[in-house]
Amino acid sequence: MAELSYTRLAGDADAATLLVVGPSLGTDVATLWGETARDLGRRLGPDVDVVGWDLPGHGRSPAASEPFSVAELADDVRARAGELAAGRPTTYAGVSVGGAVGFLLAADPRPVGRVATVASAPRLGEPSAWHERADLVRREGTSAVVEGSAQRWFAPGFLERDPATGPHLGRTLLLRLRQVDDASYAHTCEALAGFDARPLLPHVELPLLVVAGEHDPVVPPDLAAAAASSVAGARLEVMAAVAHLPPAEDPGAVAALLSVHLFDETEEDPGA
Repeated sequence: MAELSYTRLAGDADAATLLVVGPSLGTDVATLWGETARDLGRRLGPDVDVVGWDLPGHGRSPAASEPFSVAELADDVRARAGELAAGRPTTYAGVSVGGAVGFLLAADPRPVGRVATVASAPRLGEPSAWHERADLVRREGTSAVVEGSAQRWFAPGFLERDPATGPHLGRTLLLRLRQVDDASYAHTCEALAGFDARPLLPHVELPLLVVAGEHDPVVPPDLAAAAASSVAGARLEVMAAVAHLPPAEDPGAVAALLSVHLFDETEEDPGA
């Protein structure tokens, strides 16, 4: 597996706690998580250091020349988080495949103390569908999956919203998808085809937050609820008006959820 790249999105190494965030297939972590990380910085001030990782061939990570597994991604994140933490309390949040890594970290958590999975499940889709998508991208490139990704990633109307902040971010993510290394995208699809963390869920003991999007066709709320119900004490949150990329669609709401679950911040009173 190619070496993963890690990018600081907010805070610095002197912050009291470390939050590592992970991406969805086809996205770079800086675009997907950037606004949420900045919002967390505004909420928590100098108390949090937010560092994101990119999938092979995505964002700043070099392309993968060989297959890899979700477990290998989790091993890399676990090891790098330990280095970055340098003894600090450490938390993790990931979207889709980044959330799949989160389920594995929750089952074998050191050095992570709390986990949030976003638009993810302990098994994502059917293996045959992932292999078909991998074959398609190898033949035609990631441009062939842009239209389908737009339909999965964003809730109805997101790309047409006004003001332009939402549509601009959505179009940027779709542009970056076209720039992903084709072989690395295909390898990630095949890694997801072989991923199944369901047998591990009864062994999870750390605080787990499972976040679902109301309009997510990949991980609908009932699938997220089933995952949460398999972990003792896990908390389920269903976000309204979002689909498969909540940190891009509603970064403020994601930051608020993570502030409460990962950092024990007081939940804001919507009537205040």
